[in-house]
Amino acid sequence: MRRPLIAATVAFFLGCAANHAYAERQPHMRDALSHLEQALGELKNATADKGGHRVKAISLTEQAISEVREGIQFDNRH
Repeated sequence: MRRPLIAATVAFFLGCAANHAYAERQPHMRDALSHLEQALGELKNATADKGGHRVKAISLTEQAISEVREGIQFDNRH
């Protein structure tokens, strides 16, 4: 009688652990974040005379970094 309950409990916790571990890895999101951060550094180091496009690219890249971080956090919580 207790075996099915124990098996179900073990399966539940293993499933939770597997989902949590998968959510934390997120190699593609982490790679994207790394590339965006590198791009942001390059944009900030570029010369300023770009007709406002460099400044806009910096802002959009900062927004993208924020969205990727929020996506990672969301996935880690769900």
